[in-house]
Amino acid sequence: MNSPEQDMPQPIVNHLLELRTRFIRVLLTFFMISCACYGVSDHIFNFLLTPLQHVLTELGLERKLIYTGLTEAFLTYIKVALFSGFFITFPYLASQIWLFISPGLFLHERKILRSVLVATPFFFLMGAAFAYWVIFPNAYKFFLSFEVAGNTNTIPIQLEARVSEYLSFVMRLIMAFGISFQLPVLLTVLASLGMVTKKGLIEKWRISVVSIFAVAAVITPPDILSMVGLATPLVFLYGLSILAVARVQAIREKKEQNHA
Repeated sequence: MNSPEQDMPQPIVNHLLELRTRFIRVLLTFFMISCACYGVSDHIFNFLLTPLQHVLTELGLERKLIYTGLTEAFLTYIKVALFSGFFITFPYLASQIWLFISPGLFLHERKILRSVLVATPFFFLMGAAFAYWVIFPNAYKFFLSFEVAGNTNTIPIQLEARVSEYLSFVMRLIMAFGISFQLPVLLTVLASLGMVTKKGLIEKWRISVVSIFAVAAVITPPDILSMVGLATPLVFLYGLSILAVARVQAIREKKEQNHA
């Protein structure tokens, strides 16, 4: 069907019941996957530790992670399982959103939503991979540079991070980069709705770059390396978004001419 007007109208109660059913399915799937992830949470945590381990090996250092509370390590593995469960469940969540919303959309709106649901996890994973492979190693080298070797006149200062603090740092950066890399998706959707244009993005590029650096400074840890590491690819993605917006705008203008 090309438009929602062609669908049989349904009582609001039916839609609420369908929404509840889909929500319960997502929660059950998330719970089961998170339980499965808890069984291998130590391997997942070791995967998150790999960038730090490589940096320590490269620098010839031997360090360990500690926990200072009885439940800290246990709760850390719980967080790892929930974090992993969310990652794995997200495609199923997106499919449930699509199945619930799509019957009430026009054909062109369905195409936009389908593209968004495909592009969102792709750009999120791209942001997370960039943080894991590029930002983490350089950030660890930066923070480890503040260690002080002890001698007869000074007390040594060295890293002995807590497992919960390390996980919080990793999760914060992964989420920050994953969400920030949604910039092309957001601008493309706004262009499809006629809210932004290629001309407007080009004219306001200076303000946009300043805004990108300001947002990067807020959502990243308090160090210039993470801020610049996030802002730089976002500026590149902003330029990529201009090309995507130009294409969407051209398609919209062509459709308007055909309907005129």
